[in-house]
Amino acid sequence: MNSNQNVPLENRASGAAAGFLIACLLFIGLDLVVRLSVKAPAIDSDRAGAMAKSLAEIRAVEEKSLSTPGWIDPSRGIVRLPIEDAMQLIEKEGAEGARADLLRREEKASAPAPKPANLFE
Repeated sequence: MNSNQNVPLENRASGAAAGFLIACLLFIGLDLVVRLSVKAPAIDSDRAGAMAKSLAEIRAVEEKSLSTPGWIDPSRGIVRLPIEDAMQLIEKEGAEGARADLLRREEKASAPAPKPANLFE
């Protein structure tokens, strides 16, 4: 037989509550010890200055790559162009090739339809 079967239910509940209370007090005590003994370094002006300097360097590299042409992959012929130069290049190519493209599309659209094959022959 189990020895807990004869213990009143009230004693078991109060024992569990006491155990829970002791565990909570131990946890709070350990938390206080850790908070008082471990000091986290504060973020100071030196770190903020270093982060601002890094951000300025990143922005300078981005500005340079957006405003100057250069090779990205010479073996594949991929170049980097400033936005204004790329827009002018597209505009120039569009003006020269737009009429030829329009005529080619018009010929394709107005071509007579092929005759359907006779399936009963």
